[in-house]
Amino acid sequence: MSENISKIKQIHKLLKTKQISCKELTSKYLDAIDKYNNTLGAYIKVTDELALNAAEKVDEKVKKGSELLPLEGIPVTLKDNISTNGIETTCCSKMLENYIPPFDATCWDIIKSQNGILLGKANMDEFAMGCSCETSRFCKTSNPHDLSRVPGGSSGGCSCAVSANLAAYALGSDTGGSIRQPASFCGIVGFKPTYGSISRYGLLALASSLDQIGPMATSVEDASIIYDALSIKDEKDSTCFGNVNGPTQIHLNKDINGMKIGLPKQYLEGINKDVSDSIFKAIKVYESLGAKIVPLDMPDIKYSLPIYYILVCSEAFSNFARLDGIRYGHRTNSYTNLEEFFSNSREEALGEDVKRRILLGTYVLSGKNYEHYYKKALKIRETIFETFEKAFKECDIILSSTVPQTAFLHNFKPEDQMEAYMTDICTVPANIAGIPAISIPCGTDSNNLPIGMQLIGNSFCESKILNAAYKFEQATFAKNHKSINMGVNL
Repeated sequence: MSENISKIKQIHKLLKTKQISCKELTSKYLDAIDKYNNTLGAYIKVTDELALNAAEKVDEKVKKGSELLPLEGIPVTLKDNISTNGIETTCCSKMLENYIPPFDATCWDIIKSQNGILLGKANMDEFAMGCSCETSRFCKTSNPHDLSRVPGGSSGGCSCAVSANLAAYALGSDTGGSIRQPASFCGIVGFKPTYGSISRYGLLALASSLDQIGPMATSVEDASIIYDALSIKDEKDSTCFGNVNGPTQIHLNKDINGMKIGLPKQYLEGINKDVSDSIFKAIKVYESLGAKIVPLDMPDIKYSLPIYYILVCSEAFSNFARLDGIRYGHRTNSYTNLEEFFSNSREEALGEDVKRRILLGTYVLSGKNYEHYYKKALKIRETIFETFEKAFKECDIILSSTVPQTAFLHNFKPEDQMEAYMTDICTVPANIAGIPAISIPCGTDSNNLPIGMQLIGNSFCESKILNAAYKFEQATFAKNHKSINMGVNL
């Protein structure tokens, strides 16, 4: 196969031509999860009964000859911070170990209304704080390309499930790269759309001004289909505008001859040689397609990572105040007064990285630190907005590596915590600016591990980056695609 084929379209064709029933297909995925999940740790909850019931509804529609909706009959997994009515949504933390939401997230409500097949909830780093999917309350997740390595985080269960063919697609969340980084590590497509284009209602918040739900899939076309289905204005989310520029699928495969692709030198600093080599090979592909490479200088980008951690820790401190053991969360049995109750409940239920970030947020927002750190970070955030606005006057999209490296080994211990946080250095600027970005496979390293390339666009310019990603994918799929001999291979 020289071109990547939409898995969603493949499944719809199989269902419509009655080569397989939706119930049979769903059973295949559930059997695959049962076979491989103990090894991979992609799922923490399997919703087999719900999936099979939805599959029966799809089969009834097929029998009647009714047209299938975009996501109808397509097996999906959801990151465990996306609310599902009647199904545990724990953020993979002891703090919410038994929490069952009384409502659905808007994104899941849309999928459910289209008879989407929910296979289960995917593993993640606790409260979406992490880059390895090793801090979950339940288990560690492994990379299907090399079980000794991490799948990335925090949407590591999603990337693992899609890469290992244990779901046709997944929905993750991206606060600083948590969709794109694991997509890069696992060799799939990860798409963070413009802030506010997909509703965040029902997403358990980490940092409300940065969080965004997005698709993780095996092809750019599938990411486009999913985005178009979910990017609907939602009155339940005051920050949600929907897809203001219309469907993206109609723009796929448009000629990119003459497109200006920006290459900021700051994004090329400090990245692994194998990654760098793959990025420059990708640039050659774009040049062969008629695109023009525009060198960019974006010096203010270097401030993105420090201000990101100031903002995300501050917002996490605020959002997690409700997790006090009374309104929500784990309750300690060991206390003599109210202050000790709060302290012990959180101490017992929260992991080290979560506590570290909450403490950082507490410090940043305390007394004079508020002016010195938080307000200054907000001002620098405005500067980064302006930096991207200036860049997009010179180019149509921006190209970079997704991550400076490939998947690292399990239990990797950096010399200091900032070394671990550096995996986000290429992804956080898009969250700071609220603009869309996509990660697509662009090669492999010397260990045959996937390498991801990132394309960044201006606000609500999803069509541009999806089309550019699609053109690259179609030109290089046979070379860059690494098939996994697991799960359901259609």
